[in-house]
Amino acid sequence: HPDDKAFPEDSDVGKDKISPYLTTDKESFTIWMRSLVFHSKGCTVYDSKGSLIYRVDNYNSKSCSEVYLMDLYGKVLFTLRQKKLRLFKSWEGYNSTGTRFRVSKNFKISSRDSSSSYNVVMGSRQTDGDQPSCYKIVNRRSDFTIEDGSGRLMAQVQKKQSDIKGLDLGKDVLTTMVEPQVDHSLIMGIVIAYSLLKCKL
Repeated sequence: HPDDKAFPEDSDVGKDKISPYLTTDKESFTIWMRSLVFHSKGCTVYDSKGSLIYRVDNYNSKSCSEVYLMDLYGKVLFTLRQKKLRLFKSWEGYNSTGTRFRVSKNFKISSRDSSSSYNVVMGSRQTDGDQPSCYKIVNRRSDFTIEDGSGRLMAQVQKKQSDIKGLDLGKDVLTTMVEPQVDHSLIMGIVIAYSLLKCKL
């Protein structure tokens, strides 16, 4: 279950800190779109060494309007909530430091290629009046990328390929490559919100 003390008060709030989730080099993560908890929906994330690093466990099989991205020990890193506006759905995520994002479908029609895109609008409790920054999820068939507002690649997600010839790991096992100097907890939050939006979780 999520840790009730996931959002403790921090006496150092306001001081510059280096996120423990910031990549220094390009890093690889494996996402298994299954929960380790019996009779629970969710997913499990491993680092390149095979260590469990993130998990999502939804104990309410009848409702999936709010889920939690947790670390190995059950500390909530991001709370994800479904938002509905008429016929359009989106998922919002936020954490204890004020980082917020909203993932929604981009309904602009483009005939350039077969790709589709989703908007990721960033915001925070401290800067609600400022112009929000935006990321973009570009979906190309079985894989997708996350890019910042300038088009810089932040992460790429695709079906994981086995090193054993002829072994198919299935559609539920994904590889996520996160670029250097990127918060991989935020990337995982965006990936989970995107999967929820597409009803893949």
